[in-house]
Amino acid sequence: MAVDEEFLARFCNTKYDSYEDFYANFKVTYPADFNYGYDVTDALAALHPAKTALVWCNDLGEERILTFAEIKRQSDKYCNALRAMGVGTGDVVMVMLKRRYEFWFFCIAAHKLGAVLIPATHMLKAKDIVYRVEAAHVKMVLAVNEDAICTEITAANRKMGGAFLQAALGQRDGFADFAALAAQSSDAWERVQLDSKKPMLAYFTSGTTGMPKIVTHDFYYPLGHITTAKFWHGLGADDLHLTVADTGWAKTAWGKIYGQWMCESALFVYDYDSRFHPTDFLRLIDQYKITSFCAPPTIYRFLIKEDLRQYSLKSLRSCTIAGEPLNPEVYEQWLAATGHKLREGFGQTEGPVMVATTVWTQPRPGSMGKSIAGIACDVYDAQGRLCEPGEEGEMCIPYADGQRPLGLFMTYLGEPERYDSVVYGGLYHTGDSAWRDEDGYIWFKGRNDDIIKSSGYRIGPFEVESALLEHPAVKESAITGVPDPVRGLSVKATVVLAAGWEASDALAKELQEHVKRTTAPYKYPRIIEFVEELPKTISGKIRRVEIRQNDERQNDAENA
Repeated sequence: MAVDEEFLARFCNTKYDSYEDFYANFKVTYPADFNYGYDVTDALAALHPAKTALVWCNDLGEERILTFAEIKRQSDKYCNALRAMGVGTGDVVMVMLKRRYEFWFFCIAAHKLGAVLIPATHMLKAKDIVYRVEAAHVKMVLAVNEDAICTEITAANRKMGGAFLQAALGQRDGFADFAALAAQSSDAWERVQLDSKKPMLAYFTSGTTGMPKIVTHDFYYPLGHITTAKFWHGLGADDLHLTVADTGWAKTAWGKIYGQWMCESALFVYDYDSRFHPTDFLRLIDQYKITSFCAPPTIYRFLIKEDLRQYSLKSLRSCTIAGEPLNPEVYEQWLAATGHKLREGFGQTEGPVMVATTVWTQPRPGSMGKSIAGIACDVYDAQGRLCEPGEEGEMCIPYADGQRPLGLFMTYLGEPERYDSVVYGGLYHTGDSAWRDEDGYIWFKGRNDDIIKSSGYRIGPFEVESALLEHPAVKESAITGVPDPVRGLSVKATVVLAAGWEASDALAKELQEHVKRTTAPYKYPRIIEFVEELPKTISGKIRRVEIRQNDERQNDAENA
């Protein structure tokens, strides 16, 4: 089928001779009332109604192949279903849809309606849901129709006295059947005129000194992901792209919708409920002829342990990696086994890709690549001065002429002081330390705070410490990350016991299970150390850095 590969040219120049040409001349143009639902998905449905937009399958053997015309039709029906439930422009809706294809219908519908979308992980417990609903003033929660998820939603709503609307994809007591409502709704929908400077999308992301913060993006945010998809993933209209991510995480915004569809690439989604099996992805790459694959290092670490010779990966032409620092050994083993060079990217929930090994850039194993055009992320010292090559500093993004770069977040909802703590001196401070070499490659050093990145998840110590403190055995605790050959980092709890309790393996196991029940299970501490006291500053703050340093010294001594 003939495809107009210049759709993206409506928004930017797509052809550059080099990274230097791209960095100097890239610019995005867009209407003041830009809305991704109307100006991208509906526009593509008009141009290429029969072109594949989404290829979905699950571990039960089910499959759905959806065209851009079907995405438009279903999203319009979802708009009418939302309106029928009383959801309108400016209302906040939270979805816990795992990897169900309905997420894409709902996402586009929310954008068209002007509702603020909050994607959330299905692993949230009632306590997590209560916090999110209260903090963001959520009007409706939509979930997959599963006992484990809906039970937590019901418990949260009961605690709040029925503060929000409950909906599920299917029939369930106490929940509106949103799937049936959408099926019965009209697919006629007229464009709603919206203020594109208002919030469109929000993510709760873990912090170190408090509960998760609400990263808020406006309607222009998807445009920031042109660079993510076109110049990092390297996508075009003939590609089938797979990013490994649950829809509850910002990596979905990075790799499973916005930039990819602007490039007219089809998305591949594998919906699995069982424990991750590396061979599933290898089999699916061959079966569906996937051309572009993006995953965190954890996934690649699993994959290189398999006998890759058993699988045909000939369809692959692009392999990218993000989520945590890339170990050069993983790069070398993947290259030796597949012939593909892993191209690393770096970014945060607060924005699109900020540093990457672009399509023009030769990878340097261990480096994230170079600064992305339009974002201009670079390394600065504590006085806001650009660091010299080889000098360590903080990765920051300048606000040129006081203007927020396209794709960077609006604010932390309800916490202006938190926003002011990272945006000051004409810079957005990422909180990540790095250094730049003579050729402009940026090399990651570490977080300036205590965020733990484990298997692609961002885990804030405060949430896990709070969960532990709810157990009567725990007087106080400190959560840190320790190196893990598979996960990158594992969560460790250093625990001071309350009077009358004694340390034991059984108690450690009990505390682990308690955390799993109290908050999202992926946050539980895989390592627990019992101590008499925690290292603290004069002002009484826990010195997690000292715990990490002690662990590093012990690890070095054991490996000596």
